Amino acid sequence: MEVNESNVVQAIVDRDERAIAFIVSHYGGLLSAIIKRYVMFSRQDYEECLDDVLLAIWNNIAAYDESRNTFKQWIAAIAKYRGIDYHRKLMGERRRFAASEWSDQLEARSRQVAAVDMEELLACLSLEERKLFRRYYLEGVPSREMAEQMKVRESWIHNKLSRGRKKLRQWLISRNEV
Repeated sequence: MEVNESNVVQAIVDRDERAIAFIVSHYGGLLSAIIKRYVMFSRQDYEECLDDVLLAIWNNIAAYDESRNTFKQWIAAIAKYRGIDYHRKLMGERRRFAASEWSDQLEARSRQVAAVDMEELLACLSLEERKLFRRYYLEGVPSREMAEQMKVRESWIHNKLSRGRKKLRQWLISRNEV
């Protein structure tokens, strides 16, 4: 039996490991985008969270109710809440580490380096894109709020962010950092 969208849930119930490969190949982009929204510190943290999401899907398939939502929506919700949990965990670890290990001078220097790196990274974007990126990713302003303030559609905000991410990806690829 080949795993596809119509039988992926049953494949997980039957403990067919090909179902995980199917989820990664068909829903990997969705899961990745959701997780990266919350876990943006390192690739290792992202991969750990993705593994946890896949394990949660595998172990909690009995909780899936197709009358309430689609499988895609269900796994997206799992990814969202696991991402939020990881973000909280990582922020707590960072606070504890900073409080116990870093002196004020080292912490200030670290912020300067991060700010310079961020400015260098954002330099490949237009001024408008930089403003959107800062507000959305650094300040955490929701896209709906930004759209209301700028008197544009929310889809326009997402479109600009998507194009900006593509530019950043190309810039990082050109520097061999991805």
